[in-house]
Amino acid sequence: WQVVRHGRPSEVLELRDLEPASPGPGQILVLARASVLNYNEVDGCHGRYLTINPPLPYTLGMECVGEVVATGPGEERWLGRQVTASSFGAFGAHADMVLASSAMTFDIPPGLTDIEAAAFFYPFHLAHLGLFERGRVKAGETVLVHAAAGGVGSAAVQLAVAAGATVIATVGSDEKAGLVHGLGAHHVVNYRATDFADAALEITGGKGVDACFDGVGGEVMLQSLRCRARGGRHLMAGFASGIEAEEVAMVTGRMMCFGNFDLVGVILAYTPPEIVGMIAGASNMPVPRFNPPTTDIALEVQEDLLSLLAASAIRPVVGGEVPFEKLPQALEAMEARQTTGRVVLLR
Repeated sequence: WQVVRHGRPSEVLELRDLEPASPGPGQILVLARASVLNYNEVDGCHGRYLTINPPLPYTLGMECVGEVVATGPGEERWLGRQVTASSFGAFGAHADMVLASSAMTFDIPPGLTDIEAAAFFYPFHLAHLGLFERGRVKAGETVLVHAAAGGVGSAAVQLAVAAGATVIATVGSDEKAGLVHGLGAHHVVNYRATDFADAALEITGGKGVDACFDGVGGEVMLQSLRCRARGGRHLMAGFASGIEAEEVAMVTGRMMCFGNFDLVGVILAYTPPEIVGMIAGASNMPVPRFNPPTTDIALEVQEDLLSLLAASAIRPVVGGEVPFEKLPQALEAMEARQTTGRVVLLR
């Protein structure tokens, strides 16, 4: 599936026959059995996703599940393994043959089906990095999770609960509230009916939340600052509001001083330590330098997640299975906030 111009997914996506790429250093080639929808792909169709903005046309998709059928030099250990993988450059996964980054590839976890494995990697790794590696969340703290019925939000809810935190989750419907309650959230707020910041302050007795996991940004981020505890952390993990394409400073230094909080950036882009310095200027922004998490951190996160999976403390949330030819319609349903969990695209 290729983006050939910018606009609504149903208007700009085309199915095309292309020759598969040959893997180079740090790369593998995966024969995909499934891939997964990400909200970033909606923004990519509209041309407002600045982080990944390749020239047109390009193949959409960030993650896949399948068998490694070819490898670049030094990656032969992956050949024949069943994996979940992130496409190289974070685009190209909605295809039959996917060029993937070996640094963002893991064996399918024991006991998971292809569909469950497809729903597992990205949300749980991103949420884990945000909550613990960057956010320092610990037992007894209160965590506010936005878009809690989505793929990443549902993972953040489960990980925070498993860590012993009290979770306040926001959703956009009563149906989604039921799903998130079932994941263990202690309090669920329908933001369409209730001011979530006021609700969080009431729940915490006026103290505010210790951390906020935010994959939305924009006005949601600004309103979240109203219910931040002293020394609280705002974990910025995405821009589902579409504000990434706006050159606007949403939070100023003065706001941080008076609010006495930390604004914490989170990115999932595991990179071998030896090349981090080489790609420091790889983002589309002149400032700041690109500082991705390294592959040693990836292994630690994966080990912890596998332990939680084995203990049934977490589970991937699959919100739907879609035939490959229905990708444009599925992305538009996601844009309309009609989906929950992770939507898996089947071959």
